[in-house]
Amino acid sequence: MFELFFREFLWKFLKFGIVGFSGVFVDFGVTYICKELLKIQKYVSNSIGFTVAASTNYVLNRIWTFQSHDPDIGLQYTQFLIISLIGLVINNTILWLIITRFKLNFYISKIFAIAVVTVWNFLANYFITFAGI
Repeated sequence: MFELFFREFLWKFLKFGIVGFSGVFVDFGVTYICKELLKIQKYVSNSIGFTVAASTNYVLNRIWTFQSHDPDIGLQYTQFLIISLIGLVINNTILWLIITRFKLNFYISKIFAIAVVTVWNFLANYFITFAGI
């Protein structure tokens, strides 16, 4: 029984990771456009990129990763977005710490922040947003 749960859990985490990886392209693309082309402040640009990616990730995770048929999409999306916004705070905090303490490049620092936030987002969404699915 535990083995079956663990296999299903890992499979969902892998799917969540694949969706998240696609979200990295959305996140980096939007962040780059905002920061480099539109000259928006880097943390604001990061927040915009992160939020756009979270929205596309919700749709893909709802359909593919968790195969949710919950009719209350508004509540589910709100939960997903709140979890993502908490993740954004974690993301920006890690980003700031790595840039200011270790003097690493903004985009390299962003990769580290994304890795940590991926674990947070998966666990929170698994146990809250898509619980019981």
